Amino acid sequence: MAQINKPTDYFNTVLYTSTSANQSVTGVGFEPDWCWIKDRTSANSHHLFDQVRGAGERLMSDQTTAESTVTSFSSFDADGFTLGSQGQGITTNNNNYASWNWLANGVGVSNTDGSITSTVSASTVSGFSIVSYTGTGANATVGHSLGSVAKMIMVKRRDTTGRWQVYHNGLGATKYLFLDGDEAEQTNSNRWNDTNPTSSVFNLGSSAEVNASGGTYIAYCFAEKKGFSKFGSYTGNGSTDGTFVYTGFKPAWVMVKRTNSTGGWLMVDNKRDPFNVVYKNVQADSSGAEYSGVDRMDFLANGFKHRYTSTVQNGSGDSYIYMCFAENPLVSSAGVPCTARWFVQILIAIIK
Repeated sequence: MAQINKPTDYFNTVLYTSTSANQSVTGVGFEPDWCWIKDRTSANSHHLFDQVRGAGERLMSDQTTAESTVTSFSSFDADGFTLGSQGQGITTNNNNYASWNWLANGVGVSNTDGSITSTVSASTVSGFSIVSYTGTGANATVGHSLGSVAKMIMVKRRDTTGRWQVYHNGLGATKYLFLDGDEAEQTNSNRWNDTNPTSSVFNLGSSAEVNASGGTYIAYCFAEKKGFSKFGSYTGNGSTDGTFVYTGFKPAWVMVKRTNSTGGWLMVDNKRDPFNVVYKNVQADSSGAEYSGVDRMDFLANGFKHRYTSTVQNGSGDSYIYMCFAENPLVSSAGVPCTARWFVQILIAIIK
């Protein structure tokens, strides 16, 4: 399996301050296919846009509302995106924002691998795909075009109200989570039909949340790629000398969720906090502004280490799942290691 040596070719965080009704946000480094934007200054919902649904079609990770058309996001561009009208959650004048951007493969093509024909924009290199499909109301499979097994899938119904459904390999196919809520893991076979994804398809049960007859859906699918992405689980220890999670690369972006009990979807990145300790966070299930009241975690050359006792991220004996994308691989495919500064942090983490 080929290794990605420059993760920012496929995922990048860009911060911006809204200045006008029409504004180009640049510095992504590629034309993004999925943009996830959050207001850091004020309480505004998370806004999600992708190329398959079209530039102005908005979903919100902290809301159950159907897809809506807005003028605040005008286009996907060669090095970022263009913002339009103000006052729609991502363009408030003088507010600060974080945008998280992923590369797939444009507007999508037809995929007939599953019993449901889907439209898919996929990067087999980075293990990310955007999948649009119409439900049947009966157990089904949907092609994801990842070329390897999907480790995490987020599904949202578009045409009407519906909760975000999350599959994660750390829980398995009998379980699911709500991205828009802080609830513990749920159990029901009608989400994933008690069947784990394969290298070509993911499975659906009969729940209207994922597969109503005639319902329209979008799914964001992820496979693990060496040096770029990791999806796993860990157990908290309730200490400021917290649990260390090995990823095999220096993280650029991490999201964690407590699964055995309630807890929000904590999101941190290396652009809002370019140096340790990483503590500026938002939660995917909350419209709340960015919070920076406590230290949270260290980003190390080979993973992340918790530095706080909160049950949101590191409760004693609590179970968590995570998704993580890289800033740098631990060692490149050419054998080049991370910088010495990060190697020292590895030694410190091991000693502790």
